[in-house]
Amino acid sequence: MLQTSMNRVASLWISTTSIRPHPSIPTSSSSGFRVFCKSHFVAEDLNLKLVLHDSLDSYGTDTTYARVARDGYSAQIQNMSYIERETSICINRCVDLGKTALYIAAEDDSLISHSSVPLPVDAFLERLDHLSTDYCPHYSSSLGSSPETLLDSIEKYLYNIKGFRRTASSYPPGPNAFYLHSVLTQRSGSAVILALIYSEVLKMLQLWGVIDFDVEIYYPHDLLGLPRAYDKKKSKESDQQHIMTSGSLLVEILRNLKEIYWPFQHGNTKSLFLGAANAADCTDSGFHCASAKAAQHRLNRGVWTSVLFGDMRCALSACERLILLGANWDDLRDYAVLLYHCGYYEDALRCFKLYKEAKQTTGLSTNAAEDDALEKLIFRLSLILMEEGWRRPSKNFLHRNPEPW
Repeated sequence: MLQTSMNRVASLWISTTSIRPHPSIPTSSSSGFRVFCKSHFVAEDLNLKLVLHDSLDSYGTDTTYARVARDGYSAQIQNMSYIERETSICINRCVDLGKTALYIAAEDDSLISHSSVPLPVDAFLERLDHLSTDYCPHYSSSLGSSPETLLDSIEKYLYNIKGFRRTASSYPPGPNAFYLHSVLTQRSGSAVILALIYSEVLKMLQLWGVIDFDVEIYYPHDLLGLPRAYDKKKSKESDQQHIMTSGSLLVEILRNLKEIYWPFQHGNTKSLFLGAANAADCTDSGFHCASAKAAQHRLNRGVWTSVLFGDMRCALSACERLILLGANWDDLRDYAVLLYHCGYYEDALRCFKLYKEAKQTTGLSTNAAEDDALEKLIFRLSLILMEEGWRRPSKNFLHRNPEPW
């Protein structure tokens, strides 16, 4: 048995080093099964206008590569039925999570770098595949051994030989920790990207027959732990809360990016929405208002700043991809408050009203401070739109001096 497995793996390794399992085509029933729980929505049903790319294009910023990356992301998540969304990343088949994560990185890279060439998604996919093929000759002695021994050797290969590790920094880490291409290059990243890399290696080894048993990844919820693989037959009930699903993985990546790039992080509130709403309402202290003005000034000049000052374009990009994913109604509300700050008043008001209606009809959890801020913003937007000539956004910090140099 060992020799047979070795021959099969050696043949695959010599003939190709970049074979990826093609996502299976969902059946008509699975692709149509787009029913989400009450806290989620289906983006197509809302018929929302996503403004970022058109807005940047209208003021001379080339978004060709950003659009290609967004289209790639959208094509991948279209295969994500409700069942697939709740499927562990170790057995996911309909969505290429590695490629999807790279499309997320490619869009943000095009917005930030203004590079004349796109992020090479295919090249980084090959690098991801090489992690699997490189394992085979290094640890051929583990093939055919017990599940525990085999998984232990894979773990040592990734974390010791290849040197992958959690990003050592204060919370939250920088954006690079959530971009797959950066983690593949620097070998340092967030738990969610490390879990993605680990799962892709495991799925490839399962495809080749190296792993012939059900395997799961234990996802850590602390700041230091590493994702660990284990034999699913020996799982415990307590392990369920540490299973990362396909949907939750993409949401985790995008929500962290949204938080990192959020332009209104001053203030004492932990709510991103309240921070932006307070900035709009001018209710902060003098110190926080001064911080907000400093952030506004830097954004007006197109400076890509520290996480304390955020980045409106990347924050909008994260929100729009969460909306396409149908992640959560709160993501739609957060997108709306950013639209308000960008001067897209009609779009902001529509999103706020959709969110408010969803809260009333689905029984979403409420927060008194957030609800009060929401009502004030809706009232203010209604007054603004009553004034003739306020329907179109004026030039704002998305458009003034867009280049970072």
